[in-house]
Amino acid sequence: MLLKCTILTSTELSIELKNAQLLSSKDYADIINIEQEDGFPNDCYDIFQQSEGKAKDGLYIIQLMKDLIVVYCDMHSAEGGWTVVQHITANTSLDFDRTWEDYKQGFGLVNGDHWLGNEFMHRLTSKPRAYKLGIKLIDINGEMKWGEYEPFLIEHEKAKYKIRLGLYQGTAADALTQNTEAYIHDNQKFTTKDSDNDNYFQNCAKIELNGISGGGWWYNACAGANLNRRNILYWQNDCTKENLCKYAWMMVKPNKKRDKCSNSSHDEL
Repeated sequence: MLLKCTILTSTELSIELKNAQLLSSKDYADIINIEQEDGFPNDCYDIFQQSEGKAKDGLYIIQLMKDLIVVYCDMHSAEGGWTVVQHITANTSLDFDRTWEDYKQGFGLVNGDHWLGNEFMHRLTSKPRAYKLGIKLIDINGEMKWGEYEPFLIEHEKAKYKIRLGLYQGTAADALTQNTEAYIHDNQKFTTKDSDNDNYFQNCAKIELNGISGGGWWYNACAGANLNRRNILYWQNDCTKENLCKYAWMMVKPNKKRDKCSNSSHDEL
């Protein structure tokens, strides 16, 4: 059952958040639209559009079906309007070696390192309009690389939150759909330490590097990319043990070019 919490603002507005575990007590005051009176937006792109591109980065409440959740909105990267679904700092103190239920509901702090939650990612990307995935990587020298997959979809829990990806473009390597050493991640189920759904004879989420396990991910057998291994962020040649990355983000927003996964070059979509 998803966690929920009631927040009382100065105007005595009562809001029930389904992912309140991703907020610290100090974060409540930072929610930019907490006193909104005429309904909450569907995602950060709606906020960006309604503000005519003037909205600030930060915490916002959005509505997924009947539920309200808090998210971090990136209003500046790649034309703005992105809903952040994952953020990690290399060697973070946040443990990404989590259970299926943790990855389903989300963990961490939405104002910092976190995983928004597979269920919320599914709800976000399963709307009538198609979504795309943005990947932002920053190495230890401050160099930034960017990539986008469109369309992007996370299937429901019965399908093990399978990832579905369309065409790629960007300056970062295509680490999710390019078939490198049989590690293609497109169309793979999600695996955690207590739910092995990958294609390897061991559970990829349990395989350790320098004593740190891989964490939950859409493994194949095992990974051409993994942004949830907290000691070494991995994204093919862009983020490796030799070329260290310091930060990574995963974020989503509607794809303006087409409706739900139509006319994709990937037959699985």
